[in-house]
Amino acid sequence: MLETKVGAFLKHHSFKLENKKIVVGVSGGPDSLALLHYLLSEREKRNLFIVTAHIDHMFRGQESYEDALFVKSFCEQNRIPFEMVRVNVPEIMKATGKSSQIAGREVRYEFYINVMEKYNCPYLALAHHGDDQTETILMRLTRGSTGLARAGIPFSRPFHTGVIFRPFLCLTKAEIEEYCRKNHLTPRMDPSNKKNIYSRNRFRLHVLPFLKTENPQVHEQFQRFSEELQTDESFLQELTVQELNKVVKKRQECEMTIDIGLFSKMPIPLQRRGIQLILNYLYKEKPAALSALHIDQVFDLINSDKPSGSLDFPDGLKVQRSYGELSFTFLENENEPYYIVLNEPGIVDLPNGSRIELHYVDQEIPQDCSNIAVFAADDIKWPIIIRTRKTGDRMTVKGMQGSKKVKDIFIDHKIPLQNRNTWPVVTDGENSIIWLPCLKKSSREGMNPTTKHYIQLRYDK
Repeated sequence: MLETKVGAFLKHHSFKLENKKIVVGVSGGPDSLALLHYLLSEREKRNLFIVTAHIDHMFRGQESYEDALFVKSFCEQNRIPFEMVRVNVPEIMKATGKSSQIAGREVRYEFYINVMEKYNCPYLALAHHGDDQTETILMRLTRGSTGLARAGIPFSRPFHTGVIFRPFLCLTKAEIEEYCRKNHLTPRMDPSNKKNIYSRNRFRLHVLPFLKTENPQVHEQFQRFSEELQTDESFLQELTVQELNKVVKKRQECEMTIDIGLFSKMPIPLQRRGIQLILNYLYKEKPAALSALHIDQVFDLINSDKPSGSLDFPDGLKVQRSYGELSFTFLENENEPYYIVLNEPGIVDLPNGSRIELHYVDQEIPQDCSNIAVFAADDIKWPIIIRTRKTGDRMTVKGMQGSKKVKDIFIDHKIPLQNRNTWPVVTDGENSIIWLPCLKKSSREGMNPTTKHYIQLRYDK
């Protein structure tokens, strides 16, 4: 029985539902609808406050909008506060170059944070289940993940100022679907879950059924493996930090240098985790191309008979050995600064391979897009200047009071350090920053009811 299994699972993790204020992420599919229904059934007994959060990623047009209406209707029938937002993730992918998984995840979790803050809810409940856990671990092992990533999905973890928890990790997909049938729930179905073009679906449709023929309860073994690996890894991580602090000779935002002799005296399991910690520290956002093979390359460099050598890692990280030292460095100054003046409409090709177009527009004003900025023509002081950042750069940000450092904007958006010195900064003739393409617009950007003539700037990577 689902209720009994979930109750035992929560007890195993010393997690009590009583008196909690919970935001529940609900797509309308079987998993999240069952989770919402389960928490609803516990609401009075546990004194729960529940809010439903639904995001329409706009991948499936009218069909996904109907998912939202379905969830809204369910919440209205059961007197559950409902919050939703529609975000054009395909447009974000086009503007940023991010994958559907990364772009969707970022907007989804940002929305969850907003809902948690609005209702003062410190808990976020998500409906990942045991089959999801098995698939995740297999996928990460297959692509060469290391450390805690191999442990898959944690039952709970800190999130913003609260906690994410996943009470359904003890269940199979079949058990959840049976719960839906038993309770006369009619969830929405996403046809993309059956498409073989997605890696997770291939594991779900081909690998998982085979494992279940070997052991119908295989998800329990993977969950046990996940929990044991998490506790073991946490202990080893603590030891690694202690030992790594003894061998680090230089630590900066974009560089770290270690003593090879002292590092080599550390136990091998701690050495491997030490390299991983260094990479995690330097990479603000881990590149998809980074894998365990890169750590093996670092060990080959350390153990080489040659006193010097270097490796080129993803996104411009250089690993260099020089006798008894090993350094990991993003070469921040390898790109020359630029300063381009525009006195009239035109097209500018930037040194980093991107392009900015400037022209006048009347009447036809484009929809809000991160790679397009529009300014009232009478409000702009010419010339328009496109340049690289300077120390101390600040800008007023649309929708915010005061000003903000450009450096902090780059950090907030996790722009890799090696990209910041070539990112275009657009100013007017008074050196007032009016736009950071794809990141932030100034308070002067946008349409004005009394203005008919505009300047439009478009940024293309």
